[in-house]
Amino acid sequence: MTSTALGVPTVPPRGFGNLRGTETFPAAAHHELANGQLRRNIGKATHTIRAKRLHVTGELADWEQLRDAGAAIKTDVLNRLPELLEQLEAAVVERGGVVHWAADAAEANAIVAQLVRDTGSDEVIKVKSMATQEIGLNEHLEAEGIRAYETDLAELIVQLGHDKPSHILVPAIHRNRTEIREIFLREMTGVDPDLDDNPVHLAEAARTFLRGKFMTVPVAVSGANFGIAETGTLAVVESEGNGRMCLTLPDTLITVMGIEKLLPTYRDLEVFLQLLPRSSTGERMNPYTSMWTGVTPGDGPQNFHLVLLDNGRTAALADRIGREALHCIRCSACLNVCPVYERTGGHAYGSTYPGPIGAVLSPQLAGMSEPGDPNATLPFASSLCGACFDACPVKIDIPSLLVELRHQKVEHAGFGLEAAAMKAASVAMASSTRWTAAQKAAGALRIVAGKKGKISNLPGPLAGWTAARDIPAPPKQTFRQWWNSDEGAAAIAQARETGELE
Repeated sequence: MTSTALGVPTVPPRGFGNLRGTETFPAAAHHELANGQLRRNIGKATHTIRAKRLHVTGELADWEQLRDAGAAIKTDVLNRLPELLEQLEAAVVERGGVVHWAADAAEANAIVAQLVRDTGSDEVIKVKSMATQEIGLNEHLEAEGIRAYETDLAELIVQLGHDKPSHILVPAIHRNRTEIREIFLREMTGVDPDLDDNPVHLAEAARTFLRGKFMTVPVAVSGANFGIAETGTLAVVESEGNGRMCLTLPDTLITVMGIEKLLPTYRDLEVFLQLLPRSSTGERMNPYTSMWTGVTPGDGPQNFHLVLLDNGRTAALADRIGREALHCIRCSACLNVCPVYERTGGHAYGSTYPGPIGAVLSPQLAGMSEPGDPNATLPFASSLCGACFDACPVKIDIPSLLVELRHQKVEHAGFGLEAAAMKAASVAMASSTRWTAAQKAAGALRIVAGKKGKISNLPGPLAGWTAARDIPAPPKQTFRQWWNSDEGAAAIAQARETGELE
C-alpha cells in the first residue's frame, strides 16, 4: 500500500482531456441558439425529467432531511479526504484489487492504456463514465491503437455520431430519433438497411450490435458513482443493464474514479441511493445498482484495478468556498431546471460538465486565469435565478459559487476596460462636484438615443452592453437639478400640503 499524499494543489496542464472548450461561452452559445431542433429536443426532455423529479421527490416527507444528510456526509468526506482515501486503498488491496494514483488526465490515460496492453487486448467495453470523458480516455486509447466501445445507448449514439455529450445524464439529449436512425445506418455494422426510427427498433439494433462485444471483449472500463472507504466497495447505478454486463463478464475491470466520490461507510449508501435516482431520472430507484468489492475467485472479473483521479480536485479542495462544488453526485438536476442550459444546450459550455454545475466545476478543475481562457466566461453563463440550488440533492449553493468565481476572475483579470470603468466611477462618486459634472456629461448621450429615447447600439468595446438590451436615455435633468428648480420646489410644496411628504 502506498502512502497517500494529495500534494500541492494545482490545476492540470492544458491540452489534456475535455474540461475546456475552444471558444468563449457567449460565442459558442450564439451558434447553438441558432439550432432550433436542438432547442426543441432539449426543451422537451428537460421538462419531462423535471416533472418526473418533482413527482417522486414530493412523495417523501423527509426529502429535505435527506438533502441535509447528503450534504453533511459530503462535507465530512472532504474534511477527511486523505484519511478516507487511505482507508479505501487498504480495503481494495485487502480484497485482491490494485490501486493506482493519477495526478492528472495524462497520468490516468497512460495507466489505463498500459493496463489494457498488459492483457493483450486491443478492445475495451465501457460503462458510461463522466471521469473518462473528462480525461479524454477514448481519444487516448484510439491513439494507442485500442478501440473503446461505449455500451450505454446514449453514449453509443454520441460516439458513433462523432459528437460530444451535451448532458450529464442523457448525453444524446440533443438528438432526436430520426437523427439517431441516420447515425446507426451510417456508422453501425450489420444494421438492417430498412431500419426505421421507432425507438424500440433503434434500441434493438444497438442491443444486437453490442451483444457480441459483451461476450468477447476481455477488458471493461467503468467509472464509479460511489466508493465506500469502509469496505472498498464500488457502486455503479444505471438504467439499461449494459453496466451489469461490463462489470461481470470481462476478465479485467478497470475503474476510473474521481477522489471526491468517496462515502465513509456502507450505510451512507442508504441516503444517496434515495437522492440520486429521484434527482437524476425521476425514478424511485435505479433499475440496476451494481456493487463489487475487490476480486471474488471464479465470479466476475479476476483482475480489478482502481484508478483514483485527482485532475484538479485538490485545487478545488483548497478553495475554502469553491470546494463545495466537489459535493456534486452528477445527477444533472441543476441542468434540467436551468433556463440558460435549456436554451443553449451542453455544447456551449465546451466541457464534459455543462450547465450550472459545469460552470463551477470546469473553471475550478482546469483553471481560468490564463489570458483568453474560455473557462473564464463560464461563471457568467447564469442568470443566478437560484433554481439549481433548489434542485440540488446535496444543497450545493451554485449561485453563490458562481458569484465567488466571478469575483476571482475580476481579481485575476488585472487592469482592463472593466476595471478602468469602475475606477472612473469610483473617482466620480467620491466628490459631489465631480459627480455633478459626470451627470451633466452623461446628458450628451440623449443625442445618441434620438427620438425613441433608447440607446440600442454603443460603439466599440461598449457594444456588449447593448447586444441584448436597450439602455434608457439619461433624463433631461438630474434629481438635484430638478430639486433646485422651480418645478421641483412647486411639486415638493404641493406634496407637503397634501401630506404625501412629511
